[in-house]
Parts: sequence; C-alpha cells; structure tokens
Amino acid sequence: MGPTPTASAGAIRRTVGRRQVVWAGLLAAVLCILFSGLGVWQVQRLAWKTRLIAAVDARTQMVATPAPGPAAWARITRDGDAYRRVVAHGAYLPGRDTLVQAVTDLGPGYWVMTPMRTEAGFVVLVNRGFTPDRQAAAAPASGRQTVNGLLRITEPRGGFLRQNAPSTDRWYSRDVAAIAARRSVKNVAPYFIDADRSVDGPAWPKGGLTVVRFPNSHLAYALTWFTLAGLTVAGFAVFRRHASMEPE
Repeated sequence: MGPTPTASAGAIRRTVGRRQVVWAGLLAAVLCILFSGLGVWQVQRLAWKTRLIAAVDARTQMVATPAPGPAAWARITRDGDAYRRVVAHGAYLPGRDTLVQAVTDLGPGYWVMTPMRTEAGFVVLVNRGFTPDRQAAAAPASGRQTVNGLLRITEPRGGFLRQNAPSTDRWYSRDVAAIAARRSVKNVAPYFIDADRSVDGPAWPKGGLTVVRFPNSHLAYALTWFTLAGLTVAGFAVFRRHASMEPE
C-alpha cells in the first residue's frame, strides 16, 4: 500500500520547512555579514576621526608659521594641513572681494574673500570674516597688512545641493580656483586663510568665526550595526526553533 494522504502532506510540510530554514539561514548570513562589515567600517572611521580631531586640536594651538609658498603647494593635504596656524604679510588687492553665502553663530550672511598679494610674491585668498549684508562689509585696508589665521583647504564644487555660479557671481563654497579665475588673479595658493578676529577691527566683516568642531558619532553607528547583526542571528535562531516545533 502507498503512503496515506496524511503522511504525504506531512512529508511535503517537512520539505518546505527545511527549504524555508535554508533560505532564511542564507538571508540571515548575508545580512549578518553586511551589518558586521558596516560595523567594522564605522570602527575604522572612529579611529580615523579620533586621530583627525587630535591633530586639528594640536595644529590650532601651534605657533603660526609662514603661509606655504608655491614650493610647498603640491604637498598640502586636508588631513595633514587643514587648520594649521599661519601668518601672511602683504597687501590686499582692492576691488576684488568675493561674497560667499554662509550661516554662522551671527546668523545668515556672507564670507568676505579678498585676495592678498604676499611679500613672497604669490597670492592667497583671505577670508576676512563674516558680514550679514553685502553693503555692510568694509573695503580691505590698504598698505602692508599682516594676517594671522587658520589654513583652510579649497572647497570645490559648491555647497550642499547648490553649485557655484561664477558667471553670475553666486557663491556657495570657497572654491579658490574658481574665485581666482573669476577675479583674474594668477599664482594663487590652493588654500585660503580664515583670518582671526583682529583683521578689520570692530567693523564688518568679523573674523575669528571658524568652527573647529567635527561630529564624531561613529561609535554609536558601529554599535547600531553590530546590534543589527546580533538581532539577525537571534531572529534566525527563533525562526529555526519555531520551524522545528511545527507538527508533522
């Protein structure tokens, strides 16, 4: 005699159940590997960000060094040089200010970027500071000037969801090369200087507003990914146990 209908149905359920467990196990393995990989990546990012914060803190406390000239430009990097304290001596180029949209602790307004021809012969863009209104920014002082501030790396490609429009003089980021081209300035350093508060005295623009803070949530992100990996394993274990307890 052949198998009874009940026995055949039970065998089918067991086969289907085993297949479901296998597929669920494969999915759980993929997800676990993915979540764990993302967690490891965040741990690596945490180590990198911790080193970066420590390095930047050290640079901002160092004695100012002369603004790097052309011989050093090829070696300047974001990780190695951003936020270094530098000093430049020279004269501003009048009539070539560029206003870059900004939001600061003083509200919305503009950064005032002015080219300075240094005594070393090259030009460096100086962020003289923030002004809340285009008409409020004073013209740069004439004659020999000394600028102390922080070296900042150029910001190409515009701001978040907004591209610079040099042809209409609309700027959302401090793109040194684009600004220099628009103002017809040659031999420009590939960085700019965020000037200290002392550059223009009490008038607008106001310097010294550089924010040296870096969000560092990588530990929380890492714990989240590792938790998801653990929950994936636990979820599969519960599913497998439930499947094995189903009546035949």
